[in-house]
Amino acid sequence: MFDIAESNSLIVDGVLYALIAFSVVTWTLLLVKGYQHWRAASQTKRYKKAFWSAPNIIAASEIQDVDGPAARVAQAGFNTLRDIDSHASHDLEHTGDRQDLLERSLRQQILKERRSLDSGLAVLASIGSTSPFVGLFGTVWGIMNALTNIGALGSASLEVVAGPIGEALVATGLGIAVAVPAVLAFNFFTRRLKLINGDLDDFAADLIRLSRKANFAGSKPVELGSTRQESSSSVVNLKNEAVA
Repeated sequence: MFDIAESNSLIVDGVLYALIAFSVVTWTLLLVKGYQHWRAASQTKRYKKAFWSAPNIIAASEIQDVDGPAARVAQAGFNTLRDIDSHASHDLEHTGDRQDLLERSLRQQILKERRSLDSGLAVLASIGSTSPFVGLFGTVWGIMNALTNIGALGSASLEVVAGPIGEALVATGLGIAVAVPAVLAFNFFTRRLKLINGDLDDFAADLIRLSRKANFAGSKPVELGSTRQESSSSVVNLKNEAVA
């Protein structure tokens, strides 16, 4: 059976291993989320460039081979308009004004994109807030181990207390070292998420405005994907429409 000193040492070692595991999770999430946010920003920039370069909104709805948050938001809106046009009798899902249904579809897709980008941030927040306390727990237990050794040997010499105190200090330092990157990463990605979410909101508002002007969200729907039937007078620059 383990004596008290050995049990105390095992607990401190367990704390150190737990902090190391927290550190591995933190840096893994940092790399994964960093790539995810970079990829989302790059894809959004590429799609918006292609979108605003289209001669009209019907041509923009036919953009292919482009992925990313903005592309999925736009396609959700276009698919909703096509779906509305294909339902002769409205069920509960398709009840409401065309513009209301479009806004709901865009809002739901933006929430999906936000949840995807937000995944993992709660883990970073938890690690950042709990790691110092886990390290402090190891410190307290290490000091208890040192006091146990002093009581068992009846001596407070350096040889008796150096090991347990050293482990205690390592636990404290490691807890702080794990918490700092986790907190910084959480704050950085939270800020990035707000910027991306705001960008998607602005893009959705522009899409609704363009759809209304093109009569996609009005009472007389225009067939999406039928560019040949559109008169030349409706071929306008999308950016000028959005600003108007």
